[in-house]
Amino acid sequence: MVQAQFDQTKCEALRALLHQSPRTFGKTTSCWTLELAAEVCVEQGLTVNQVSLETIRQALKKLGVGWQRAKHWITSPDLEYVRKKQRRDALIALAKRYGWEVGYQDEVWWSRVSQPDLHSWGEQDEPLRLQELAVDKNDPDPKALACYGMLSAESGRMCLRFVSGRPVSQVTTDFLEWLCEQTQAQGKNVLVLIWDNASWHVSKQVRTWLREHNHTVLQDAQTGKAGVRIIPCWLPTKSPWLNRIEPKWVHGKRAIVEPARLLTAQERKTSGCVTTLAVNKPNSLDKRSLEGF
Repeated sequence: MVQAQFDQTKCEALRALLHQSPRTFGKTTSCWTLELAAEVCVEQGLTVNQVSLETIRQALKKLGVGWQRAKHWITSPDLEYVRKKQRRDALIALAKRYGWEVGYQDEVWWSRVSQPDLHSWGEQDEPLRLQELAVDKNDPDPKALACYGMLSAESGRMCLRFVSGRPVSQVTTDFLEWLCEQTQAQGKNVLVLIWDNASWHVSKQVRTWLREHNHTVLQDAQTGKAGVRIIPCWLPTKSPWLNRIEPKWVHGKRAIVEPARLLTAQERKTSGCVTTLAVNKPNSLDKRSLEGF
């Protein structure tokens, strides 16, 4: 029946039809179904009569088209995406040539109540149950903790600092100063910092601090005093795939999940630091990363 209704030419015509929105053909949805495809095929003259759903299914199978779960997808709206990505790539290549440090920086909220999506081993029909958690009204700890982090491109080492309150410009400059200390301890004198366009990254206070810090480092270098110069690289808007630290947060949160117990703020800090670092680079824990500002 498929052979009679859909030869190779008509199969390719069906493929072309399905690459358009059903709304193009006057339908009220943007998603194709087998029934909808059968209707449009007869309306567009691909078939003489409306064929069965199985006929459409077999024609699609012949084309190598299958039923798949839709993927969430984002596209950067930044008009300068190509230029900014090329600058990032050029800085990474330059850092490799001269032995500079490349760090991917970001912040994350570590919630004490939200449970991450994850897979786990379990008996058949007995999946791991992630209990919905709640904070007692007398609990003195916050529901979530803000954490600054930087992933070293060369070593895979993670530098983490939990902070009080939310990320702001002053806390960011404090973190940058601490990163310079960590980078200098690794024997590096230049840090290429790759980060996004969060308001506390692009603020006047942070840009001024960066300019003054680099000026001071260059002046000190003339007197023989060592320091770390920061080369900031702001990524295109909404382009998390260009920041290698992004997926590390998810792995860390999954690794410390407690199915039915609410972690204290201190437990979240300690286990978050230890596990995130261990997941990404064994034996790379710097105990100073457990300190707050």
